[in-house]
Amino acid sequence: MGIPASGEQWSIRHGRQEAIVVQVGGGLRTYTVDGVDVLAGYGPDEMAASGRGQLLMPWPNRVRDGKYTFDGEERQLSITEVPLHNASHGLVRWAQWELVRVQAGDSAITVRHRLLPQPGWGGILDLVVDYYLGENGLEVTTTATNVGDTRVPFGYGAHPYLAIGDTVLADVELTVPGAKEVLVDDRSIPTGTEPVRPETDFRQGRRLGDARLDTAYTDLARDGDGRWQVTLAALANRPPVTLWGDEAFGWTQVFTAKGEDDFTEGVRGIAVEPMSCPANAFNTGDGLVVLESGQSWTGTWGISPSAG
Repeated sequence: MGIPASGEQWSIRHGRQEAIVVQVGGGLRTYTVDGVDVLAGYGPDEMAASGRGQLLMPWPNRVRDGKYTFDGEERQLSITEVPLHNASHGLVRWAQWELVRVQAGDSAITVRHRLLPQPGWGGILDLVVDYYLGENGLEVTTTATNVGDTRVPFGYGAHPYLAIGDTVLADVELTVPGAKEVLVDDRSIPTGTEPVRPETDFRQGRRLGDARLDTAYTDLARDGDGRWQVTLAALANRPPVTLWGDEAFGWTQVFTAKGEDDFTEGVRGIAVEPMSCPANAFNTGDGLVVLESGQSWTGTWGISPSAG
């Protein structure tokens, strides 16, 4: 039997829940409850098309033309989004990650990758991701530590798609607690931030209807624990599901194109992407973290399926 396209497969379980993390990219391939998809994932012999379940470091989203200046040095990243001529979604999506440990009871695992210097990137980061399944669903905690001698810019994102099953996309009830949206140009590079328009305002929860989103939200309302929550409800034959992010995440992107009713390339879903910064942060500095030698950044997000 050959090696799966996504590399080694690492499973965690808790009660009726199961999630599979993969060696390629260290991301989530599947998350199910009672065998029903919570995540719109992919098969072990498939690549993670459209960023499904991937980890986006040391930047999420895009860097315009792959160019940025840091500490007075101009740098050029590889162009990975060729049609729009951008560097997209970081440097670790296709890297090989290693399994560090499995928690007793198989409900949690830790994976790790060391990001080394390469064209356009001069730092050394130890990236550690903890995946945990518990009574409240899935939690993902990421820690990035600068183990090099020079300081580095850093941003984080994740790219899970929440499965919608057989639900007509227009019938999905979406709640997004963002009061502002990021406006972009024809290359998906931010041009500013403004209050949400009527067509992108989902703070009160409503059906998608004719709205189609590829939208970053900020100014996110939070609960008493400092978390924002994006919820999908009114799903056919499945309960609502919520994706949340802690105070480390000031932005979330919502992307609906892979949930279209005629979409046939894999499990249909809506991407809800927790992000520590918006697109092109390496140039604008919006939300960007600068890690000095020895410093770390940590953030936690999660998915909470309602009881079926």
